[in-house]
Amino acid sequence: MRHIVLAVAICFLCLPATLTTAAEKPNVLFLICDDLNCDIGCYDHPLVKTPNIDRLAARGVRFERAYCQYPLCGPSRASFMCGLYPDQTLVRRNSIYIREHLPNVNTMSQMYRDAGYMATRIGKIYHYNVPKHIGTSGHDDPYSWNNTINPEGRDVHDEDKIFSLIPGSFGGTLSWLAADGTDDEQTDGIAALEADKVLKRFAKNGTPFFLAVGLYRPHTPYVAPKKYFDMYPRDKIQVPAVPEGYLKTIPAPARKSLTRKKQNNLKPELARKAIQAYYASITFADAQLGRVLDSLDAAGLTDNTIIVFTSDHGYHMGEHGHYQKTTLFENAARVPLIMAGPGITATGTVTKSFAEMVDFYPTLAELSGLKAPGFLAGVSLLPALKDPAATARKSAFTQYENGYSLRTDRYRYTEWGDDGKVGVELYDHSNDAAEMKNLASSEAHQKTIAELSGQLRERIAQHRIPPKGLTQNTYDNKRRVPQR
Repeated sequence: MRHIVLAVAICFLCLPATLTTAAEKPNVLFLICDDLNCDIGCYDHPLVKTPNIDRLAARGVRFERAYCQYPLCGPSRASFMCGLYPDQTLVRRNSIYIREHLPNVNTMSQMYRDAGYMATRIGKIYHYNVPKHIGTSGHDDPYSWNNTINPEGRDVHDEDKIFSLIPGSFGGTLSWLAADGTDDEQTDGIAALEADKVLKRFAKNGTPFFLAVGLYRPHTPYVAPKKYFDMYPRDKIQVPAVPEGYLKTIPAPARKSLTRKKQNNLKPELARKAIQAYYASITFADAQLGRVLDSLDAAGLTDNTIIVFTSDHGYHMGEHGHYQKTTLFENAARVPLIMAGPGITATGTVTKSFAEMVDFYPTLAELSGLKAPGFLAGVSLLPALKDPAATARKSAFTQYENGYSLRTDRYRYTEWGDDGKVGVELYDHSNDAAEMKNLASSEAHQKTIAELSGQLRERIAQHRIPPKGLTQNTYDNKRRVPQR
């Protein structure tokens, strides 16, 4: 018997390290920018330079049609981290901690903690007020992480140098700075340096990890070193045109969503400066993402790491005369999404399958071989990650305030108010990708409107069902009013 035990022990010692429990677990690197739309090289933008995002797309799957659930930072981030729609999280504005409404929710990174992973956050994953909360925990959820790092760079301390349309106002106002100094002095540059340290430690210890790196750019203020601004001569920048009388063609709530910031229809020279600054911030953010990806390679972790790259929502840069987010148009609802790594076999491909951000949670659970909670509202995108021709979803759903929108293969259909009583919009993407011609009053499209209205209302009803097994606090703890 002693000889048998010894033989078994020797055989066990001879097994390759890749068969150990830790090595069998794929790591996750979750990369997210703040307020980034699809003005990216691999999404065929003619000017914006994003070589690092592009190289990730070349070895992964790029989703052509991925959409957020709410085009505002706090609600969107709570939604994808919980795998639930905003009418289920009850987070429909900023500055809310998710456990105010869902005290016993098990978040996406928390699932990994429960499975023995080290869940680490660097920068912004849940809502932060930018820039005043940079360097703090913002509205983070401490139950989601083992470790957190809150970088803070000179972009926070150079506020007196930043130009703003409203002097002294930055986070919600168009503002920018071509900064002195290097990438390493900026908050996102520091985040990349911290990610390098963390990845080296994970590699040394053999620890399975869920590492979330949340960059603050290109959120306002658009701050990046001067060299990035120099990449975008203003005479090369095109300002989107808006026809006279356009606002009269859309419902009042849609019109309000475009004009609420009072920063619309900027004069051409000022608009070019804002767009230049936004593009510069994108390329700066891309450089930091590249440094994180390089660190992953250098640590020898790439082959066993699932990588997700995305943004919290889209963004307008003059389209419809609007700047920033908070609309139900394609510009604010659509997000970049790239996934790469073990289990993703359709490498270097583009899929037209629809994807929603609530799908991140179930997709990562399946790729990692983990049991997903029963309350999740999303679907796994794995079919499209194995075959780009496969369809994980046939449409995508986004909401904002009292508006709900459905994007299908051909149309975007939006209703404002209960059953569309405050207004309806229909856009035909086969000939109006910019969504500038509202067909809601067209007699020829009434059958299409009736069909899409039925689909949209079915989705609304489904997404208002309380999440199974979770306590749902239906009061807004700040306003102390019942939530709808």
